[in-house]
Amino acid sequence: MSNRNSHQNKQAARERLRAERERQAKKDRVRRQLFVGGAVVAVLAIAGGIGYAVTNMNTDDVNQKWRTAAEKQSLVKPANTSGPQGTTVIIGDKKAKNTLHVYEDMRCPVCATFEKYTGPTVLKDIKDGTYKAQFTMGTFLDDNKQMPGAGSKNALSALGAALNVSPQAFLDYKTALYSPKNHPDETNDAFAGDQKLIDVAQQVKELKGNTAFEKAVKKGTYDRWALAMSKTFNDTKDITGTPSFKLNGKKLEVEQGKPPMTPDQFTPLVKQGLKK
Repeated sequence: MSNRNSHQNKQAARERLRAERERQAKKDRVRRQLFVGGAVVAVLAIAGGIGYAVTNMNTDDVNQKWRTAAEKQSLVKPANTSGPQGTTVIIGDKKAKNTLHVYEDMRCPVCATFEKYTGPTVLKDIKDGTYKAQFTMGTFLDDNKQMPGAGSKNALSALGAALNVSPQAFLDYKTALYSPKNHPDETNDAFAGDQKLIDVAQQVKELKGNTAFEKAVKKGTYDRWALAMSKTFNDTKDITGTPSFKLNGKKLEVEQGKPPMTPDQFTPLVKQGLKK
């Protein structure tokens, strides 16, 4: 489970960074053995300086994009949403007595695992009318100081563009983004790139070659909406990480407050909580 402020996650991040520094140090030793001479060293230093500057420039550009969205961009609510800011996303039979509330973050690796094993069960239950599903998406992983980024926000904005096409496009696109072949490692902020999101969309029937969808992703039409959705997630105080689930307002948890991850864990909890 990805927690907003998890000591274990921070410790794991520190370990990954330590391992990466060790790998980089090893590469540097090999480089020094292969390339000797003051001129070569100077060239490498210049190249490294340029690379550092470009990285900082790109980071600044991304941060400025989202500052602009927060301060100046008009809110555009996707179709198939409700609520004052369009942050209520409910998919399924409106007459269904039961509601499953799903909380996820698009960069969350644990969410990707849940979607792999139990996502098909959720989709089948929605289709069968067992419950309708409400989705509230967070972006707190972008704010992790060890692994900052913009992939959660950017992917959520793209999901808004998919939802504007249809609820089914939203579900199919979310499934595609979380699939093992498309979902990046949590240290890789691949979803921050628009082209990555557009490439994945080519695997979704309603989004393949959909120029209106692609224009919305590139233009950031739903960036402001993504920030509003993220605030809705943050304001839900009893949700501390992702994935999390509520059935008819009651959290679904297994031992020690952990979310149900497999169908064997998920389905019995759902059956217990269904309104007859």
